[in-house]
Amino acid sequence: MGSGASCRMARAAEPGVPLGSSTGERAHRSGERPRRGALHWDAVRILYGVVGEGMGHAVRSRVVLDEITRHHEVQVVVSGRAHDYLKARESDRLGVNRIWGLSIVYEDNQVRNLRTVLTNLKGALVQGGWPENIRAWFDLTERFRPEVVISDFESWSYLYAKLQGLPVISIDNQQIIARCRLAPEALEGHERDFQLTRALVAAKLPGCFHYLITTFFYPPVKKPRTTLVPPVLRGEILAARPEPGDHLLVYQTSTSHGELLDVLRRCGVESRIYGVRRELRSEVREGNLRFLPFSETSFVDDLRTARGVIANGGFTLLGEALYLRRPVLSLPVARQFEQVLNGRYLALEGYGLVADEVRGSIVEEFIGRTGEFSRNLERHRQDGNQVLFGELEALLAEAARSGTPPGEEPEDLA
Repeated sequence: MGSGASCRMARAAEPGVPLGSSTGERAHRSGERPRRGALHWDAVRILYGVVGEGMGHAVRSRVVLDEITRHHEVQVVVSGRAHDYLKARESDRLGVNRIWGLSIVYEDNQVRNLRTVLTNLKGALVQGGWPENIRAWFDLTERFRPEVVISDFESWSYLYAKLQGLPVISIDNQQIIARCRLAPEALEGHERDFQLTRALVAAKLPGCFHYLITTFFYPPVKKPRTTLVPPVLRGEILAARPEPGDHLLVYQTSTSHGELLDVLRRCGVESRIYGVRRELRSEVREGNLRFLPFSETSFVDDLRTARGVIANGGFTLLGEALYLRRPVLSLPVARQFEQVLNGRYLALEGYGLVADEVRGSIVEEFIGRTGEFSRNLERHRQDGNQVLFGELEALLAEAARSGTPPGEEPEDLA
């Protein structure tokens, strides 16, 4: 598959399970741990680490935190914009603590590697990120004394758990790259990026007590202590009711994606655009383009009524769009293999298209095929967040009882 080509691959069925069966009614797992999510357990003190890069992790974690704080005490450590988002959820059972974390610099729908490195070195060394983190850890852990750590791809909480001999439960979507066997069609043309990303993901949180991987596709699991569960959905999405509409919902991480805007102008379809002009306080119209300030209410409403969605390959929005049965044209951020993988599997499932670069022809094809993709999405099922919550509650009980993480596992390169 060459650069800029749309993905028209055949759908890869899981052996013995039709692709149309309900992912909300089945968890794919490795190991013999019995499912006991319906039981209730004693309160556990949980340290919860949330990576601050991008808002998807924070949105997902907010949903999980709202659930587990019903029964457990939780202290969150989080960096970046995600801190302010989660701080609003503080309560007597939930504390939110700011730490310094890594960030990624984007420009023209690409990750700028050199600027990313320099920005993070400045934050860590010049602006005192690492020393501040160490002081914050001592203060927090002395008064809270966690029993279990949950990490949403966040390293500081994981490292603390390893130093203290505490079990770690990983909740994220990235671990699918290291812990599952991926379809060759999904890797074609990106094999080198896959190998590098797999090594980085495997090294990020090795030897966790268990890995809960959120996903809308289900490749075979190749490592123990791994369970695949449906995407985490916020309450606003669960409450939304999809209706037919004529507009495109466009969401972009990069604020400087001028080529996409030119293509959208030429296509003539009304496009409601979020993320490109973050400074906006009110709507700006330019012909068929509507630039909108972010509002959770208006965003969800535009999503549930969209003819189709044009976005990067970020997992959170993909999961929400598919739950509401909205077709997606995925334009993954360059040099982010995880987004490429999400987009490729989106196309494999028949839920939309993926392209490495923006072209008018791919947008026109997507618009012309939204009816086809919508019919395919009728097969997609998910029972809210019940699978994840049941799995997590059982794991918290087991982890608190065991008190120790499992031994390190050798890297599986097969």
